[in-house]
Amino acid sequence: MSDLPYRPCAGVMLANRDGRVFVGQRLDSTLEAWQMPQGGVDPGEDALTAAIRELGEETGIAPHQVTLIAEAPGEFVYDLPEDMIGKIWKGKWRGQRQRWFLFRFDGQDSDVNIATSHPEFRAWRWVDAHELPRLIVPFKKKLYEDVLAALKPHLAAGKRSDGAVAETSR
Repeated sequence: MSDLPYRPCAGVMLANRDGRVFVGQRLDSTLEAWQMPQGGVDPGEDALTAAIRELGEETGIAPHQVTLIAEAPGEFVYDLPEDMIGKIWKGKWRGQRQRWFLFRFDGQDSDVNIATSHPEFRAWRWVDAHELPRLIVPFKKKLYEDVLAALKPHLAAGKRSDGAVAETSR
């Protein structure tokens, strides 16, 4: 199955005014699996557009409620465990290659609505960024460590003393 391609995807690290990061608990997992919003890039779509679309589809957050803080350099890749290859995503992919973006959430917690038309999460919460690798399914842990290493400097640099997050460059 190693000859299968990687699914092109985009991911969102969404930070609130306190610098904490959004995670959702997956509906389709029997594990205590939490993750940040992410999903496939549609044909003809760029990764940033996909990230904003996925954020809305998974959290109900509208584009005007977020501000882009940074884009992680390069792509991040993970492989599915052997027992999952060929069983999910219609058997077309061996894993994902992802572009990641850090956004500031400008809305209120009441603006988050995970009961979307295609729900993916059963619950959500804000967590400290350093908690991310221990919350994710084991086969994505290294990817989350890499994403965190790439975006954490922007997360820290964007936080202001008044609890808001200042915009930085992409």
